[in-house]
Amino acid sequence: MTEDQVKQIVIEIINEIAPDEDTKGLKDELALREQMDLDSMDFLDIVMELRKQHGIEVPEADYPELASLKSCADYLTPKFNAK
Repeated sequence: MTEDQVKQIVIEIINEIAPDEDTKGLKDELALREQMDLDSMDFLDIVMELRKQHGIEVPEADYPELASLKSCADYLTPKFNAK
């Protein structure tokens, strides 16, 4: 799986949990929470959906790795490819 595919998965999950958010113009390097109105519960929902939909476990200590689309892709791509 490519980093772009992983980014698309993260965007799809965000669209599911926060359907009112506009995800079309997200910038790779900026923190997601700076670009959208996501609170800590939304963030936990993203982590839970990664586990539920894709079997990807993200330990709490690694949550900062999911701050931006780029960091999500960097962190999650090896996990998707190890499945």
